[in-house]
Amino acid sequence: MRVRQFASPSGFRRSVSYISPLISPLLVLWLLAIGSVSASAARKIIFDTDPGTDDALALMLALNSPELDVVAITVVPGNVTAAMGLENALRMVSLANRCDIPVARGAQHPLFQKLITAEFWHGKNGLANIELPPSKCKVDSRFGPDVIIQLVHGSPHEITLVPVGPLTNIALAVEKDPSIVPLVKEVILMGGSISGGNVNAAAEANIYNDPEAAQIVFQAGWPLTMVGLEVGDKALFTHKYLDQLGQTHGQINDFIYSVLKFLVDLSATFGAPGAPMYDPSAVAVAVDSTLVKVQEMHVDVETRGEFTRGETVGNRHGQVERNVAHGDRYVIEGVDKVTPNAKVCLDVDADRFLQLFVSRIRGR
Repeated sequence: MRVRQFASPSGFRRSVSYISPLISPLLVLWLLAIGSVSASAARKIIFDTDPGTDDALALMLALNSPELDVVAITVVPGNVTAAMGLENALRMVSLANRCDIPVARGAQHPLFQKLITAEFWHGKNGLANIELPPSKCKVDSRFGPDVIIQLVHGSPHEITLVPVGPLTNIALAVEKDPSIVPLVKEVILMGGSISGGNVNAAAEANIYNDPEAAQIVFQAGWPLTMVGLEVGDKALFTHKYLDQLGQTHGQINDFIYSVLKFLVDLSATFGAPGAPMYDPSAVAVAVDSTLVKVQEMHVDVETRGEFTRGETVGNRHGQVERNVAHGDRYVIEGVDKVTPNAKVCLDVDADRFLQLFVSRIRGR
């Protein structure tokens, strides 16, 4: 029995076995038909990223998950500058042999504040100081938010936005063309927390880096899932999973192993048993939403607080008191319901998520 490889439209390969020349054409057509069905069933995503270390993990998970069809990558400043992030994205897409995916530069800075980069956590080049080969891929000439607008209009109700950095590009797209909001299938973002921050007591890093953009995105009115610190802080990539990944090899496998070893070792210096899997968690939820438990609630982003700027404030009870002015005071006259605008992830099946990640990267 011989085995031949046929490339499916979604980028992964299917082995087509045949026994005799008489039945092989039918078998080939049947299996190619299955491949076409799988490709059409894959969730189309636009991956918006500020390519640091955990962005690299998230991108490679997305590119190696047949459930997802990455139709574009847009780059935003955050972990690193916009220029460095674009170069990192191009090099990673080249490493994955996916130059077919458009990679576009986006905003160069947050909407209303100075950029805060995080080389302290991600290495001088944002990729754990790993020097990837120069990219064979070319940057798309379009502006990232315009790519988002064009692709959403081109595939209405089919595209999921998966931003894993500050939300500047997404906010710019909404501000330029609000008509995309009802045409987006879903937004699954990594960011936020309803239990305290990681850059300070209140705020998570992605939201903190552009709170005004985040408020625009949360209030836009589309289906939105917030995959925040509650997930990443419970899904720690420990030496157990690192050892599993180290047992196999491949260009992507070895790159991701090195990134994760950097992150696991860095986490150990702060007394943590493993590295939080922040950005990959949003991609994992796009692959399999049953990995997390969610609660619907209304989320606002604090943009003015001295100690709370960038905090995602979730209304857990779905109601607010109604205060009515009476002379020199206000009187509570009732309680008003608050409409949820987000599914907030509160818990995760950590081992299943981490095993999913390892299984998609091993041997690649």
